[in-house]
Amino acid sequence: MRSLWVLGFRWLSALLFALFYPIFYVVFSPLTLWVSYGLLRLFTDVTLEGTTILAENTTLVFVPACTAASAYLLLALLILLTRGISWRQGVLIFLVGSLLIFAANIIRIQVLFYLLFNVGKNYFDTLHLLIWKVLSSVYVAGVWIFLTWKYKIRETPVVSDFQYILRKIKH
Repeated sequence: MRSLWVLGFRWLSALLFALFYPIFYVVFSPLTLWVSYGLLRLFTDVTLEGTTILAENTTLVFVPACTAASAYLLLALLILLTRGISWRQGVLIFLVGSLLIFAANIIRIQVLFYLLFNVGKNYFDTLHLLIWKVLSSVYVAGVWIFLTWKYKIRETPVVSDFQYILRKIKH
């Protein structure tokens, strides 16, 4: 019976995370902006005004999508909807996964800055769309696969819960 309560709590937590999705923007937007700005300052003369970076006669507006909040939400949901992950392990997995997502996002932003300033806007736009539409999803999936391997997670998100419920109903 305890397992059913844990299952319900995990699913309710996942629903609350999905409903309060903007919290990921509150946490990760300033962090991503400040780190991106700080790294860019190492290479060029820039100014930060709110969420706008002014550099080399170019205005870069840091929009919410730059945060990659959906990647953090997806990671949290995968953890919550995977049977057999303890709270302690889930927090650890989320921290490691978030660090990997954050680092990749900062690298992405710096590469795009480099392309914009050194190669041109066309290359910037093309790579930006490719990363945004394709590579980001592949990367988050790769992070999840890596984390399941590293932490020896054998359950499948959502599917394992339904299999468990079916076993309970049959008995």
